[in-house]
Amino acid sequence: MPCQSDERLAIDGGTPTRRWGFHPWPVWSEEEEKQLLRVLRSAVWGIGSDVIAEFEQKFAALHQARFAVSVPNGTIALEIALRAAGISYGDEVICPPYTFIATASAVLNVGALPVFADIDPESYLIDPQRAAELIGPRTKAIIPVHIGGCPADLDGIKELARRHGLVVIEDCAQAHMAAWRGRRVGAIGDLGCFSFQSSKNITAGEGGAILTDDEKLADLAWSYHNVGRVRQGAWYQHEVLGVNARMTPWQAAVLLAQMGRAEEQLERREKNAALLSELLLQIPGIRPQKRDERVSHHAYHLFIFRYDKGAFGGRSRDEFLKALNAEGIPCSAGYVPLYRENAIVKATAALSRFTGQPARSPEEIAAQCPVTERVCREESCWLTQNILLGTEEDMADIARAIGKIQRAWG
Repeated sequence: MPCQSDERLAIDGGTPTRRWGFHPWPVWSEEEEKQLLRVLRSAVWGIGSDVIAEFEQKFAALHQARFAVSVPNGTIALEIALRAAGISYGDEVICPPYTFIATASAVLNVGALPVFADIDPESYLIDPQRAAELIGPRTKAIIPVHIGGCPADLDGIKELARRHGLVVIEDCAQAHMAAWRGRRVGAIGDLGCFSFQSSKNITAGEGGAILTDDEKLADLAWSYHNVGRVRQGAWYQHEVLGVNARMTPWQAAVLLAQMGRAEEQLERREKNAALLSELLLQIPGIRPQKRDERVSHHAYHLFIFRYDKGAFGGRSRDEFLKALNAEGIPCSAGYVPLYRENAIVKATAALSRFTGQPARSPEEIAAQCPVTERVCREESCWLTQNILLGTEEDMADIARAIGKIQRAWG
């Protein structure tokens, strides 16, 4: 049946559902200015700043962790955590292929090889059963990634790690204050890595942090990030081959201010996400990312939903995204599988030659990751976290736009 005239899609010349923007990002106030002036006037703009020490203490406390080490970005956080965990040449680290490139590039940068385990078809998070099938004599660690801010199955991952003696490094880049069984992520595994890049829920433009409850791992991470120094050692005493990966007090100052409003923003995102999920579940062919009942808090760095073209007249996911953006709802497709990224393919092949381990082709890996292939090619749709800081009417607009497209095509 042809749609009504007022239901004409924007891509077909109709009126967009929404003709104004969503909640701005980043959010800042006089508090950021106050903290930055504190650094400026202290004249301590680097090593020894009490602003960095205060940030590390407060960020660890925010996530119920004992120790925090601050670094320039989330990518470096992963690399430092891997080094602290003893991961090195020829080792293998299991991680999902549905994540940002840093999860795998950090593994390669310490000389280890990423081994990709497929994801759950409803949560898009690493599947512990698929990970278990890939454990071999060289496997030393596993990196569960809390995609979109939804904690991975940490019970399953930790049990797997316990049975096989693996280190668990949580990739929490998108999961500030997310919680599993009442405990916030970051130190549930052996180490946890965060990003404060410009899109993140707590941001300083750039920045990163490593959390752990293990004092030895904390000391090693501190040493690797501070050119190999030791906490109580001499200035020119270097015990490991580290790098200069120290956060600046300027970043720490902004982050202290950002944390002041983080709890309220977490609550607002969860409230709006619950409403949006309820609305979208009424639309054929749309299903929000599955949230495990053990997830106490979802950070909602992304609101992820699945698109089924069968309910949209066979139109592709990319056609749907084009139509949705035209309706005034900014939405994207998200990742491509990491094993298809040229940088990962080339680096893996080079390292495999060096270690004497056979390198698998992208197609070989794809055959073992059918869910990732389908998700990236035709299913996943992303909305960014700032959208969830808006109003109930904003959520209704998103649902109205998607419903309008479904009625036109379905």
